[in-house]
Amino acid sequence: MKNAVFFKIYIAFSFIYLLLLYLGYESLDCYLKPALIPLLIVGVYFSKKFPTQNILLTALVFSWIGDVILLFADIAEIYFILGLVSFLISHIIYCVLFNRQIKEKMKRDTIIFIFGSLVIACYLIGMLSVLLPALGDLKIPVIVYASVISVMLLFAYNGLLIWKKPANQYVFFGALFFVISDSILAINKFHFPIQKSSFIIMLTYLVAQYLIVKGILKLNSKKEA
Repeated sequence: MKNAVFFKIYIAFSFIYLLLLYLGYESLDCYLKPALIPLLIVGVYFSKKFPTQNILLTALVFSWIGDVILLFADIAEIYFILGLVSFLISHIIYCVLFNRQIKEKMKRDTIIFIFGSLVIACYLIGMLSVLLPALGDLKIPVIVYASVISVMLLFAYNGLLIWKKPANQYVFFGALFFVISDSILAINKFHFPIQKSSFIIMLTYLVAQYLIVKGILKLNSKKEA
């Protein structure tokens, strides 16, 4: 199918991009990074239509806008804030997307859900306790952002318990990789520098976006399996 071609190109292009990052060619970021998410957008657009397709497309578009804005984050702090806002919107849309998926007739294990929710809450508290002393004027934006990505992960975790397999696993691990990517970015920027941070951040980010897209498609169309 036409959409499968774009997903394969995304994987190939991502591999080349990550290899260049690993080798230290970060100066090529502004040429290569903006071309990646559009491949997923086109792939989703040409997929078989489903009820939440436009929501997924909107989330990807805001992610792409964030990618582009963050290319200029070293120039001025305002670009980092605007990029943060764009990804914040993207995560809110992902929350809506996950909540709008078809619920399988599966009884959720309340104890397991509560346990997972507590783990996510502990992550949020732990991350903020590490970052807050160094945030300065960015305390409120970062608290809001960290809270929203934690809620996004919680929605994905809820889906893991009630959606069909393996789509539920795709979406959950996609959301988890997204949180890992954002966490590494935050630690690298505000706490201490991480070696090869750009490579690790983009590796987890690109895997996250791909897994979420494939998971949502699998949830909505047997032909996307």
